[in-house]
Amino acid sequence: MFGQGGIGIVRISGDAARGLMERFFHPRRPVVGLDSHRFYYGVFGPSAQDPIDEVMAVFMQAPHSYTREDVVEIHCHGSAVVGRRVIEALVGAGCRLAHPGEFTLRAFLNGRIDLSQAEGVMELINSHSLLGQRQALRHLQGALGLRCQGLREALCQALAVVEAWIDFPEEDLDSESETRIHGLVGDALAQIEGLVASFQAGRILREGVAVLILGRPNVGKSSLLNALLGSDRAIVTDLPGTTRDTLEEHMDLGGLRVRFIDSAGLRQSCDPIEQEGVRRSRAKISEADLILFLVDGHQGLTAEDLDTYALCDPAKVFLVSNKCDLGLKPLDEKLPAAAFVHLSARTGQGLEELRAAIRGFFLDQSSLAGEEELYVTEERHRDCLQRCAASLRRALEAHEGGLSLEFVALELRQGLDHLGEITGETAPDEIINRIFSQFCIGK
Repeated sequence: MFGQGGIGIVRISGDAARGLMERFFHPRRPVVGLDSHRFYYGVFGPSAQDPIDEVMAVFMQAPHSYTREDVVEIHCHGSAVVGRRVIEALVGAGCRLAHPGEFTLRAFLNGRIDLSQAEGVMELINSHSLLGQRQALRHLQGALGLRCQGLREALCQALAVVEAWIDFPEEDLDSESETRIHGLVGDALAQIEGLVASFQAGRILREGVAVLILGRPNVGKSSLLNALLGSDRAIVTDLPGTTRDTLEEHMDLGGLRVRFIDSAGLRQSCDPIEQEGVRRSRAKISEADLILFLVDGHQGLTAEDLDTYALCDPAKVFLVSNKCDLGLKPLDEKLPAAAFVHLSARTGQGLEELRAAIRGFFLDQSSLAGEEELYVTEERHRDCLQRCAASLRRALEAHEGGLSLEFVALELRQGLDHLGEITGETAPDEIINRIFSQFCIGK
């Protein structure tokens, strides 16, 4: 499927790539041979006299290419008609259309990248925020694969010691070897448990968070949404019940992708449309990662506020007192909440403090500072690490319990297999095929 844009790129990979370029690409100036990784200007078509388009073309000689095969790229104008004609000419000359993710699959099969890096490609393509993009790039650059490689080396050293004693059962396992086995496995287990624990923050970096703005009618929920977005996205009036449905908008909040949800004010109503809006707002309470519980700070807490607050989990609630520009009545500071924030949605006072509090609620300081911390972002990776950790715990239990070293060796081998699934060394074909089937055509 060829889209429309300023430039379209047609990529060819394989042994015939150079020959196809020499057949269809006609440089404006005569050239002797094709230098690798050099752009040439000319026309593409059956002949120079019958061109399809003016193009830039580049030949990348194996193994110095994305797939480690000979690769040619034709940079033509981004017209659907031009792109289709270029592809038709190449297919007529013996090319076939690539399967989804096939270029990255070839890069993986040819050893240029490991499986976690391949997944980093798709993660980078799908990134929606600065912090998510940074973490995806770390995966693409092989940070997780390198960490797994270091863990595998440590476990292989422990396994070598265990198997050496298995091969010579007449010798007793000395205390130095026991200490080394326990140290290597224990340290690897601690690192793996740390990676597993990073998944929650990693999921936030990758997928973002849902923040619900909740409260009774006319406390300024829609005004707060507009102020956070910096645009008049929600209708604001002095009439209660203006918002009849949930309204959702995404924004990048200091590198964090946030989905803000403006909700209908929770109150008793005879209007069936408003009743449905209230029902939907209640349903969003359990789905939200954070709730901005908004109250009219000038009026103070009401019984209606307290009834609505009772529906929430205080651990994920920010109590936000709006209309501080009009003067605030004291709130019950004993009301449980993750944070208290005073602001004015009308003037913008306190908004930056609220934004900082939202970022800080989800991310630690290293994330906010953009430091190169490694987070697990894929459910598949977490599952592999959890299974590896379970194997290592059983290995330590077997070792400490005085069981036969064969049991220790068995668990260490299983742990190594689970780590290998992350990088693809021991991943079954079914997993590999499923991963690459999610890629887009041309990547």
